[in-house]
Amino acid sequence: MGKIKTHSASSKRFTLTKSGKVKLNHTNRRHKLGLKTAKRKRQLRKTGYLSEAMAPTYRTLISK
Repeated sequence: MGKIKTHSASSKRFTLTKSGKVKLNHTNRRHKLGLKTAKRKRQLRKTGYLSEAMAPTYRTLISK
């Protein structure tokens, strides 16, 4: 059986923390920012984490 390859798109979007959580950046922060409220943009600035249900799937995709 061959090696499991890293999924390139996922490895660009997600990173693993030391504790094993899957870290991600929020979407909707690229354009049309004048329409969004300051509160919404401020909350999107923070780092997000995948839920524990989704994390194992993405860990296998981005493992090297």
